[in-house]
Amino acid sequence: MSRQRQDRALQTRAAIVRAAAEVFAEQGYAGASVTKITERAGLTMGAMYFHFKNKAALAREIVVGQPERVLPRHESVGLQRAVDITLTWAHQIREDPVLLAGARLVMEQEEFIGQEQNSHQQWARIFEQELAEAQKRGELNGTCDESAVARLIVNACTGAQMHAHMLTGYRDLPIRVVEMWRCLLPSLATPAAAASVDLNSDRGKST
Repeated sequence: MSRQRQDRALQTRAAIVRAAAEVFAEQGYAGASVTKITERAGLTMGAMYFHFKNKAALAREIVVGQPERVLPRHESVGLQRAVDITLTWAHQIREDPVLLAGARLVMEQEEFIGQEQNSHQQWARIFEQELAEAQKRGELNGTCDESAVARLIVNACTGAQMHAHMLTGYRDLPIRVVEMWRCLLPSLATPAAAASVDLNSDRGKST
């Protein structure tokens, strides 16, 4: 395949994913259909099925690809990295249709995704890695259960996202995330580490 054809194929795939994300975010997994998605993308059914086997494959692509879209602009490690990931997500979800779709699809993921790719587990593994790094750096207190805290972060962010969506259209989600960390850090981190973490919600804004 020539470079030009490869570029067109990538553009088509991206257009399908974006259109699917918009439809999923608006109507959920059950309410979406391949026809609605292709119409939104302005493409043919043939183009859709060339890239994706069915609606379930599209939904899996969107859910599994969520972490790749959340890239903090600041270099950080350990506790600060975990904070930066959540703040970046909180800001970005308000304008990224793929992240919005992921937030909606998480409630229906048993319809299209296996347990090994479960969105909650996927995010929990990411936070567990950052907490393990924080432990190596001496940032956590001795009683911290990294796996349990990672799950707690994911659960708290999921709840914050749902309430922010209902009440403010996600406008106050970054503030809710900061509040979560202010509650967590005193019991999770050493006093010095907790004091050094930057909780300015603007850290999550894109440049």
